[in-house]
Amino acid sequence: MEIEGRTAVVTGAASGIGAALATALHERGARVLLADLAEAVTDTAAQLGQPHWTGDVSTATGVDDLLAAADRELGDVDLYFANAGIAGAPGIGGERDWDRILDVNLRAHIRAAERLVPRWQARGEGYFVATASAAGLLTQIGQAGYSVTKHAALAFAEWLSVTYGDEGVGVSVLAPMGVNTKILWGEDPDSLSAEELAAQRAVSEAGNVLEPADVAETVMAAVEAETFLILPHPEVLDMYRMKGSDYDRWIRGMRRYQAKLRGGGAAS
Repeated sequence: MEIEGRTAVVTGAASGIGAALATALHERGARVLLADLAEAVTDTAAQLGQPHWTGDVSTATGVDDLLAAADRELGDVDLYFANAGIAGAPGIGGERDWDRILDVNLRAHIRAAERLVPRWQARGEGYFVATASAAGLLTQIGQAGYSVTKHAALAFAEWLSVTYGDEGVGVSVLAPMGVNTKILWGEDPDSLSAEELAAQRAVSEAGNVLEPADVAETVMAAVEAETFLILPHPEVLDMYRMKGSDYDRWIRGMRRYQAKLRGGGAAS
């Protein structure tokens, strides 16, 4: 997929990985619509001289409005970066917590693909990039909703690639560990609960915390090469292989790691 001259939509583009992706696309000569629920997307887009859309992609209406704006501003969309995401509630969470995180971290991807894939099939070309997480290959200590939705986002991207890859629809899924963004550190780091701090440490201490711009460069190279699984932290692949080679051993190891993070003794 040649990026220069293409049109792209990036959700969650006000800051963090989304803003970095939009910047990297812009630098490669793409026309980009930056989308976010936060009003700050206006300033981010202005800095790049690119159009923006402010709204909520966690609803079907929001996705419809976004793609209508993309049609007006860009014409046919060549690349769609389903990047908007939330960390969700600590622990198991409640009914409303699950509704919210499923809508943001998973259904937003499904709704966008539902609308874009038929267009791309007709054209014989298009590209979908899903931001998941290493938690989608491994797990997330402390946050059930985040772990489950990132697993699901990766699985959905995998299904898209298997099902439509021979019809010209390219798919990649981004699965980093720690990235220097608000989703890692929280909006108010000083107010995090013990469970939230354990979840944060599970990510920030597992490997290097990368800058969003570095992650974006890795994503651009992967899209140009049409690589499915994007791992800015290469060590995630070793962890994934270890998990698959002996699942019970891996579970026991994760229990011990969780106990260490929470300040307790080793789990049996």
